[in-house]
Amino acid sequence: MASNAQIVDGSAQTVDGPPESGNPSTGNEEIELPVDPVKSMVSNAQTVHWSPEIGNSSTGNEEIELPAYPVKSITSGAQTVDGSTQVEDESAQNVDGSPESGNSSTGNRKIKLPDYPSAWIYEKFFIGGYSQNRMLKFKNPKSMYTAVNVFAGIAIMFYGYDQGVMAMVNLNSDYQKLMGIYPVKGNSRNVALEGGIVAVYYVGTLVGALVAGSLADRCGRIKAVVFGSLWSLLGAAMQVSAQNIVWMCVARAVAGVGVGAIDCVVPVWSAEVSSNSARGAFLAVEFFMNIGGLVLAYWIEYFADFDPDREMAWRTPLGIQILFILIIGIGINFFPESPRWLMKMGREEESRHVLQATRQGDIEGELRAIKNAVEYELKASHNGHYTAMLFPKDKYGRQLRWRVFLTVWLQVMQELVGIGVVTVYAVDLFEDAGFSEEMAKLLAGFNNISYMFSVIFSIVTLDRYGRRATMVWGAAAMGVILLAAGVLDMYAQVMGPSRQAYSAGVAAFTFLYTATFGATWLTTPWLYPTEIFPLNVRAKGGAWSVVGWSIGNGIISMITPFLFHAISWITLILLFALCLFCIPWVILLYPETAGRSLEEMDDYFEKGNSWSVFVSSDNIRSVLVDDWRWTKKLKPEKQGDVEGKGLLMAKSRSAIEDEKDAKRNWRKRPAYTLKRKISNVGIL
Repeated sequence: MASNAQIVDGSAQTVDGPPESGNPSTGNEEIELPVDPVKSMVSNAQTVHWSPEIGNSSTGNEEIELPAYPVKSITSGAQTVDGSTQVEDESAQNVDGSPESGNSSTGNRKIKLPDYPSAWIYEKFFIGGYSQNRMLKFKNPKSMYTAVNVFAGIAIMFYGYDQGVMAMVNLNSDYQKLMGIYPVKGNSRNVALEGGIVAVYYVGTLVGALVAGSLADRCGRIKAVVFGSLWSLLGAAMQVSAQNIVWMCVARAVAGVGVGAIDCVVPVWSAEVSSNSARGAFLAVEFFMNIGGLVLAYWIEYFADFDPDREMAWRTPLGIQILFILIIGIGINFFPESPRWLMKMGREEESRHVLQATRQGDIEGELRAIKNAVEYELKASHNGHYTAMLFPKDKYGRQLRWRVFLTVWLQVMQELVGIGVVTVYAVDLFEDAGFSEEMAKLLAGFNNISYMFSVIFSIVTLDRYGRRATMVWGAAAMGVILLAAGVLDMYAQVMGPSRQAYSAGVAAFTFLYTATFGATWLTTPWLYPTEIFPLNVRAKGGAWSVVGWSIGNGIISMITPFLFHAISWITLILLFALCLFCIPWVILLYPETAGRSLEEMDDYFEKGNSWSVFVSSDNIRSVLVDDWRWTKKLKPEKQGDVEGKGLLMAKSRSAIEDEKDAKRNWRKRPAYTLKRKISNVGIL
């Protein structure tokens, strides 16, 4: 076919024209173009008409339909070229060319441009949102980057505060009497109710995450955060005024909806705004503030506990949540929207503006990479629903289900290694080890402070050593620590002259455990979904992460009080076994994401074709890709090449060549081979 029509824009596509001279077509013909994520820069343009060329014997109309993609055009004045006709009117509907000299056709041939949907019909009911004019202005991108980092940290701090605020509230006698669960100790019914009040919160976070994940993809990340803030505000007000256990359970569930929404969207938003090389450090700083929120909640409650007014001692800490919520719900509207979401909605100039505000140097390479990823991912936009992600019907859908499993299971494993047991029920743990109630409260508070500062180490470990090595060695270290703590706790619960020494040992290993968790496992499960999900479902990926977190936390919150009362110190031995249980899952299933762009992750899931990271690496190597070993962090010197040029042909030394070098000195060969194999696994 002769190509005589073209859409002129950032992603121009050539459209096959009418049948060549001599074609015997006498009726209407419909031609379907292949599905390509072509973005028209003509706002609301619908059809283009032109007349067949000379000698064409077609006597009917022919129609070509381009697929519709969920992209919103923002550029007016775009041109549509058809023969000699151009359109610059942003509301143009049809362009008809004039038949060329001698054309025998009596009809017109029609092209339907993509029918880009307007804003979501319900978007107007959600307040807030991104405005380029309202966005904060700074003299250099570094200042904006820092401001985004700090604000995201405040949002995550609220999550930590809200999660930790119940630790001391549960111990307040006035609260227990009002809720009808006094006394808790020694009463299995009250133990169950106490765990239920805590656990119902995670039902709310699960629901809030799923709703906000969909909302963030429809209306943007900022509107979704505002949505979560409103629910959190309502939940906080209900908690402060609670008068009975039913009231408190409903209040905790409502607050959970808001926290789940914020917790789902903020890590995605911050990762999409941050650069590829600093995502781990960026999120680690935020989670330093997250644990800071937990510490703040604990110590506010600790000192409030000295108030003779026992009611105000637990209502005041719950009311302080409102300050966080107001800062988050109002402040988010003055920050940039995700450049990737803006590109997905066809708002390229706004995406470029955000990148210029948050990046130093040339941003065109990253902008092109984002644009290419958007165009590819929009082809599979029908897979963006939660049900399609769980029950796929094609290859792309199966790739999404693979990512959903990795995300949810990683969050569940984070709870299996025991952090919820040790932090939420730290006072019970220290009391069982032989400390007085007052000393147990002090130790739990100082343990939280140690926990907060340990997160600083993850700023180094995540981006320098990679996600896999951080998690593997973290789980191994925590397992050994919990085993030692369990054995010491066994002896600490026996009266004797050495009991104090054993109790001190339990406290020391508990501090060491929480510090190790903070340096390794705290941030990775939250960072991972922001890196492995494609743009069109990235917010929903964050939602699945919160679903896994909610499931893990809900189960742990329900069973932990029973575990301490039933098996006491054996609980720590059980957690030791669970730490070891998690290690092979990380080694076998989870690809290394450190140093790789968010768009580049699509290549792994598309070309890997296996849930095993080792098999996937071999499959990727078989198509001659340089960046094929996904068990290891991408080297910094290769990162720029991969981001700028895409995947490269293999040029590095092969494993066979490395083996030949090792055989040159047989004395060094065993150690060399072992080191190389361990390194290839990604844990060195």
